[in-house]
Amino acid sequence: MNEVSLVRLYMLRAVYLIIAVGLGLVVWPGVLHHDKPWSLMGGVVNCMLAAFGLLCAIGVRYPLQMLPVLLWELTWKIIWMLVVVVPAWRSGTMDAGTMEILVQCTVVVIIPIAMPWGYVFRKYLQQSGDRWSRAAPPSRQGA
Repeated sequence: MNEVSLVRLYMLRAVYLIIAVGLGLVVWPGVLHHDKPWSLMGGVVNCMLAAFGLLCAIGVRYPLQMLPVLLWELTWKIIWMLVVVVPAWRSGTMDAGTMEILVQCTVVVIIPIAMPWGYVFRKYLQQSGDRWSRAAPPSRQGA
């Protein structure tokens, strides 16, 4: 059966809810009431996190449709860990700031646990992609 189980849907909803509430408590107060201008990257990061939290709130209602949001989150964190953390750890240059972000990023472990990997495989790797051009005009039969 190609359907995602109800248990898996509730697991996804829990992940979305944890992220949405967490970012709602941590990021949104600063977005709504910041006293001084943000630095360029501070503003980018806070606005991206706020948008991610809103999209996760939508994911509570539409867990399968919003899977690309979770896949993006999982992917960028894995890339960051491989490209930034692993080399810093191997060379002994891991600083407190990198360690702090790594600890924050470890929450990502809940995503692969809840992810319906069979559905992701069928939907994003096996299913035909959208067409690249206009549909062929209907053929004229009997003309």
